[in-house]
Amino acid sequence: MKTFLRAVLPIALCTFALSLTSRAQDIVVGEFASLTGSEATFGVNSSNGVELAREQIDSAGGLLNGRKIKIVLEDDQSKPGQPSAAVKKLIASDKSIAILGEIASSRSLEAAPICQAAKIPMITPGSTNPKVTTIGDYIFRVCFNDKFQGQADARFALENLKVKKVAILADVKSDYSQGLQRYFKEYFTSHGGVVAEERSYSGGGTDRDFRAQLTSLKSAQPDAIFIPGYYTEVGLIAKQARSLGIKVPLFGGDGWDSPKLAAIGGSALNGCYFTTHFSTQDPNPKVQDFVKNYQAKYKVMPDGMAPLGYDAMMILGDAIKTAGSTDADKIRDALTKVKNFEGVTGSITIDADRNASKSAVVLEVQNGAYKFATRIAP
Repeated sequence: MKTFLRAVLPIALCTFALSLTSRAQDIVVGEFASLTGSEATFGVNSSNGVELAREQIDSAGGLLNGRKIKIVLEDDQSKPGQPSAAVKKLIASDKSIAILGEIASSRSLEAAPICQAAKIPMITPGSTNPKVTTIGDYIFRVCFNDKFQGQADARFALENLKVKKVAILADVKSDYSQGLQRYFKEYFTSHGGVVAEERSYSGGGTDRDFRAQLTSLKSAQPDAIFIPGYYTEVGLIAKQARSLGIKVPLFGGDGWDSPKLAAIGGSALNGCYFTTHFSTQDPNPKVQDFVKNYQAKYKVMPDGMAPLGYDAMMILGDAIKTAGSTDADKIRDALTKVKNFEGVTGSITIDADRNASKSAVVLEVQNGAYKFATRIAP
């Protein structure tokens, strides 16, 4: 028996050690997202995209001689205070080599200083407020920013809707909404448009009745109403606008992009438009492969947040390959060199300010479906 144990024990210990080594070899990537709360579809769908990308990277052989990716996901509950707590845990306890998140700009602005101070690269899939990447040289985005998106919305109003007089209803509590309002107004008025009236509301579930603001906007007799908000309020605003006899088109940004938008607003949204990051109707084979794979895994069509999560993970994976290391500084340097990366949301180049230069897509809402209207290039 002793002879047997002397022979077997080293093998068992070796196998156990190899098992521990294999687990230790996982590349830990942290992610924080709004999986619950007021903007839960943003976090759920972007995280679905991240997971799909992780699976594809791992099934293709992994990174750095076959190492697998381990995503540690934290729910920030769509609440202030939670993003910073989540990111501190992901960095200090989980030893993440990079961070993915968030979609909402306010939550990325809360978390980014922590990543910057720790010198851990952070890639936001969908935070469009320009302030996000100005936090520091470890903060990146794979989406366009609101300076471009606001200008794109203004160009669409002037060139496609052919309107010259608009009203604006913006969320006073949202960095995203305030930024988009500013850049839209700057471009629209400098190119011959008139902003006839501006009113505000408090998002995140605070305001549910918008009729006073809408009545004021209606009295200004605009040709269209720009609403740079999130789907949670936009659907309700659309229904209340139609109930007050407002018939002009409503339009906004990528904060509208959720399957729940049409569920909330119903037919009140017919003939309304929003800018976003991709269209499921795009014939590009890369887009159609993504749509097919996403449907097969999650049994639903992807919205615009899902491919942003996918592209963020894919670009991070590519940067880790380029760096040849999990060292945060080397990954950061590799991210600055991303040029013409063919993502699902378009060709992505990271500029000197760590922003992505890319086109926007405009979708029209019709009977609960989001139909491709046009594409607006930088």
